[in-house]
Parts: sequence; C-alpha cells; structure tokens
Amino acid sequence: MIPQDTIVALATPSGAGAIAVIRISGKEAISIAASVFQSVSGKDITRQRTHTLHLGHIVDGEKVLDQVLLSLFKGTNSYTGENTVEVSCHGSTYIQQQIIQLLLRKGCRMANAGEFTLRAFLNGKLDLSQAEAVADLIASDNEASHQIAMQQMRGGFSNEIAKLREELLNFASLIELELDFAEEDVEFADRTQFHELLNRIEFVLKRLIDSFAVGNVIKNGIPVAIVGEPNVGKSTLLNALLNEERAIVSDIAGTTRDTIEDELVINGIGFRFIDTAGIRETVDYVESIGIKKTFEKMEQAQVVVYLVDSSAILGENLNSVQVEIEKIRNQFPLKPLVIIGNKADKLTAAQTAQIQSEIPDILLISAKENISVEELKDKLLSFVNTGALRNNETIVTNTRHYDSLLKALEEIQKVQWGLQSNLSSDLMAIDIRQALYYFGEITGQVTNDELLGNIFANFCIGK
Repeated sequence: MIPQDTIVALATPSGAGAIAVIRISGKEAISIAASVFQSVSGKDITRQRTHTLHLGHIVDGEKVLDQVLLSLFKGTNSYTGENTVEVSCHGSTYIQQQIIQLLLRKGCRMANAGEFTLRAFLNGKLDLSQAEAVADLIASDNEASHQIAMQQMRGGFSNEIAKLREELLNFASLIELELDFAEEDVEFADRTQFHELLNRIEFVLKRLIDSFAVGNVIKNGIPVAIVGEPNVGKSTLLNALLNEERAIVSDIAGTTRDTIEDELVINGIGFRFIDTAGIRETVDYVESIGIKKTFEKMEQAQVVVYLVDSSAILGENLNSVQVEIEKIRNQFPLKPLVIIGNKADKLTAAQTAQIQSEIPDILLISAKENISVEELKDKLLSFVNTGALRNNETIVTNTRHYDSLLKALEEIQKVQWGLQSNLSSDLMAIDIRQALYYFGEITGQVTNDELLGNIFANFCIGK
C-alpha cells in the first residue's frame, strides 16, 4: 500500500554545521512547504517546474526563522517517486528544530527509519536489492565496499537476477501450459533448451554464492588476531600498522590484559586488527582472563598473525617456537597463519639466514623501526580474492540475498533432477515456482510487511 501522508526528517547528520538539509516527501509536500516559504522573488513554488531551486525565507506567521534554499522535485521525478522538497537551511540545531516543528504543525509527520527509501521502493523507483544498497553505500568506509554498493545500487546484481528469472518464467509458462493439455501428451517446452537454461542458471547462482565469501569480508572487514608470547612486540606491531600510538607499549611483560581492536584500510580492503594478551602460564587472575579472550579472538578471526621475538628462534628456543606454531595450525587448520619474526633489526645476516632456513615461511620485520611492515600488509592482502572486484563482477554482500540464492539453487537442482528423471510436468512446475519465488524475494517482486520492516529498520532517519 502506497502511503498517502507527508513525512519530514533531517537528511543531514544531527548536530551543528554550516548547513542542514530537511527533507519533505508526500502528496502535500509542496503545498505544505509553500505555506511556510516566502520566495525573495515573490514566486509561488506550487507553480514552479520540477528540479528548480528557490531562495527565500521560512516564516512562522510574522516570525522569520531562516533564509533558505528550497529544492523542488515533482511527482515521479523525485527520489521517492512523489512530491519532494528539500530545505537547505543554516546548520544551527535550534533552526533545524524550529523548522521541523513548524512543518509538523502544518501537517507533516516525522519519517520512520528508511521511510524515504521505502517509498522509493513502493513507487517503483528502486527494487529491493537496490534499496538495500543505499544503506550499504551510506555505511561504506573503504573503496571496495563503496564500489560494491555503487554497483548494486546501479542495478548490477538485480539486473542479473531479473534476467535469469525472466528466462525461467518463460519456460515455467510453457510447462504450466503443458498441464492444460495433459491428456494430449504434448510438450511445449523444448527439453534440450530447458536443460541448457538450468545449467546456465546453476552456474550463475554458484558464482554469486561463492562471491559472498569475498563480499562479506569486504563489507564487514577482515578480523586479524595478533597473538604471541608476552613482550614480543604485538602492541608495537599494532601501532606500526595503524601509524599511531593505539596500544600501550612497555618492557613489562603482560601489559596488554584485554583485547584492543582497531581498523585499517589496505588498498581499499578493511582489516580489523585485534591486539591480544600475551599467551603464557600465569597466576595473575586478570591476565588469565585476557589470555582466555585471546583464544576466543583467534577462534573469531579469519587470519592469525603469530608474532615471536626473532632472537627466541635462535638456539635452544627454536623447538618450543616450532611446537607452538604447529599447535596453532592444528587448532585452527582452516585459518591462514602468518608467522612474524619481530625485532629483526637486531639480527646479523648469518642469524637471519639461519632463521629463514629453519622456518621458511617466516616474515622478518621490525615493528619498532617500521621495517617490512608494508610486506606484512601485502601478505594480508593476498588472503583476499580481489579478482572479482577488479573485474567488476557482481559480488554478493547481503546475508538475505545469500540465503535466497542458496534456496533458489536447491530448487533449480531439484528441477534438473526431475528433468533427467523424466518427472511429470506438474511436479517440476512446483519446484520451478519455488525457484521463481526465491528470485523474487531478492528484488522485491515477492515481499511482505515483516520483511520490509526488518530491512528498513536498519536505515538511518532521513534516508
């Protein structure tokens, strides 16, 4: 149901600034704005063309609240697909509130979270996956997540799904037609072409499903746990990666007793680095809690960086280091493990060669002197398959889309099995309808109030 009331909200972040934008949308948006706006040129804004700007004053009776710039968007030519007015006022919080309260008294109501974009969806300006991309675009904090959100917002993902759905729908219509002529035993759907279509759909679905592994880490950042014994330089490494004094650095073992997290963008990909408490036997109760948290963070991380003091690898300590490395590999066999030898600036050339021969995959760095820290960043990037991103392929980042794609693939594979087993048309039609349903869930051709409520509740007010 298309809402008939007129809504208002602050479209810019709350707080004082140079300017603020107040957005009004709905059937009466222009007439309500006209009732509080006086153009400096004396124009009646209800008679002006769409996509025009007007300088004037917002007035409450005889009281002038502010000089503003009013943007006019009429009917389907607006973002929401209905009459929209945007008031650019001065950024005083007092002025913002005075104008919004005035508009509420004139007949507007406060917009709910994401209601402007919800109206854009209901009015056919965006499909559901594009609407969700709006929230992702606002939340994007690195180049990769921004690129994916922009591609989805432009319809890259939904166009691909819509094309597959249309082709499947055509064949579904022919299959359904066969049911009307069941007694004549005729086939309207070419089974060979249908088989080729199903194979193509399966291939595309599997590619989109596989892309979620990349899309999810790009959207949410890749958690990297920095672990090792106390005083090997974990906090110094975190500070070197972030290029700031984020963690306390001390010669006293056990300084870090809780996890410290911060984010860094490397070549457009977000990484969440977690500096953990040093792993060792301890009787200190607080430190033991920190060590327990270290193992929890290792469980949650997608990459583990194991840091050792380079000098500890020399001589009799080598075996204990190798045992610890093997222990981590056995405990987390599916997680990439980066072995770092810190304080490499104190090693001689002979010692460096010896360490590299004993542990070939070790990366020797000096976090304090910032030596080879860039090499570590390159190594971390190598764990992210950015090929699809570079090739501008569709990448799935939304868990809801991922779930619908999995269900659609399951139904397509049922249809394939039915086709190979010469299953009757009426039974195949059931699975085809289900596949079409899951395709429609992604783009919003199939939806319900609860689903829309869940999606748009995550939006900010004013969008």
